[in-house]
Amino acid sequence: MRFIKNTKIDFMAKTTIASVLSGFLIISGIGSMIIKGGPKLSIDFKGGTLIALDFNQDINIEQIRTVLATTNIGGESFDFSKAEIKYFGKPSSVSIRIPNMENEPEKFSENFIQFIRESFPDYMHSEKSEFILAIEKVGPKVGAELSGDAYMAIISALILILIYVSIRFEWKYAVGAILALTHDIIATLGLFSLLDYEISLAVVAAFLTIVGYSLNDTIVIFDRIRENRKSLKNMRLYEVVNQSVNESLSRTVVTSLTTFFVVLVLFLFGGEVIHTFAFAMIIGVIIGTYSSIFIASNAVVKMGSAKV
Repeated sequence: MRFIKNTKIDFMAKTTIASVLSGFLIISGIGSMIIKGGPKLSIDFKGGTLIALDFNQDINIEQIRTVLATTNIGGESFDFSKAEIKYFGKPSSVSIRIPNMENEPEKFSENFIQFIRESFPDYMHSEKSEFILAIEKVGPKVGAELSGDAYMAIISALILILIYVSIRFEWKYAVGAILALTHDIIATLGLFSLLDYEISLAVVAAFLTIVGYSLNDTIVIFDRIRENRKSLKNMRLYEVVNQSVNESLSRTVVTSLTTFFVVLVLFLFGGEVIHTFAFAMIIGVIIGTYSSIFIASNAVVKMGSAKV
């Protein structure tokens, strides 16, 4: 049973508007990254120490920042007032990210947490274990390696997809698919920059998932285009693509909506740890569905299809 029946929407006539929208989004995102010196990378890539703490009542971040200006660890004084401090899911929990230090004191994390406990005695839980939510430490060398691996993973995925689609269809379809996937990644990355969200390993995993999801939608439409090209030989390619997109629309909408609702629940109720992952997936589902119709399919029309 089809959810949407007998639609006759002229999608290809709306590609100019779609191109303007995509261009605006991508240029805004790239501009944001240029101004900010690139995407905002998490501790996974930049290295450093991330400490997440939970107090027994709401706390003002500026209070913590003031205390960190004169942090005392092992008799040495440090100024961590410029460290990145933000709420960790709720106003009583915070995460503190401290960049890598050249001569880091021994047992830095333990001593740092103890300093915070001594500075806010009225905000402490009765049990010390309730105070510490997470401690993560990544060295600069490991962070650089992870950055390189993340870039290679995305580039390798795009190259393999190019080869696969070229074999299954033809190179013009492959170019359309790669254009759509590149659009999805750049647009999502740009939105992360505009909204000041961090890029972590989990977000890179979300990007790769977006690539797979978007490609799946694109392949379904391409399959329908190929079938219709064989049965509707007297119809112009523009019309064949329009009809193919309309015939695939019900399946595309149902798949997108079910996936969207799942990741929306994760975003709303999954907690801070997977918040950015879920956000990337939400954006990816929307942009992936959009690009399959207006980027990939339009590319096939613009280039003209060879025999299928």
